Amino acid sequence: MILDDYQKRVDQLFEQIKATQREAILAAGKMIADTIEAGGNIYLSGICHSIEMDLFNRGGGPAFYRVFHYKLDVQSEARERDRSDLNTDMEGLGAYILKASTIRPNDVLFVGSVSGRTKSVVDLAWEAKKMGIKVIAMTSMSYAQTVEAVHSSGKKLYEFVDLTLDNCAPAAEAMLHIDGIEANFAAASGLASSYILWSVTAVVLEELMNRGKTPLLLKSANYPGGTDYNNTEVYPHYKKYGW
Repeated sequence: MILDDYQKRVDQLFEQIKATQREAILAAGKMIADTIEAGGNIYLSGICHSIEMDLFNRGGGPAFYRVFHYKLDVQSEARERDRSDLNTDMEGLGAYILKASTIRPNDVLFVGSVSGRTKSVVDLAWEAKKMGIKVIAMTSMSYAQTVEAVHSSGKKLYEFVDLTLDNCAPAAEAMLHIDGIEANFAAASGLASSYILWSVTAVVLEELMNRGKTPLLLKSANYPGGTDYNNTEVYPHYKKYGW
């Protein structure tokens, strides 16, 4: 059955992550704990179709991850016109985004691009590094090493960030061949990225507890007493201590 083949392939994906990413996961956890201990903030930007949201405001999750999302709303309704002769490249927008945010040098910013070359993501990470921000990238090395860079730096994420976490997704993302269907089935990076992020978080918790800083964890808002606990205990604790 396709179901059995899929579940077997997911098991293989997680085993590959466990076998190849342990040191990077430990290093990411220590970097985050060091940053928190020094008074810095930890920001998660868009990772693999917003999988980072699995870490925010979830029962069992910490409060020290902060959302780093942005949008530019431009209203200029008019008749359709050919704009192919104009340079509409947005490279450099990352600098504005960072300067408009609360991020500071030595904070940690997670970014994600499965291919490692998504221009807006590379641009944000590139500008962050110039500002002295520590950047952790979630990418697929097997994918990134098969494509060319599109940023003017000539770089892909893994070539300049502080730390790369390989989600072990295959090139072109999908991980299971099904006879009779041309394209492969089932994206790997979402499952893998969530698994890695929670693994990193486990390391952060242990690091902080070993240093005498035990973070409070959120309770489910839909469980009796959860919202009150979060609002009276967890969030005030984070605002006071940063963890």
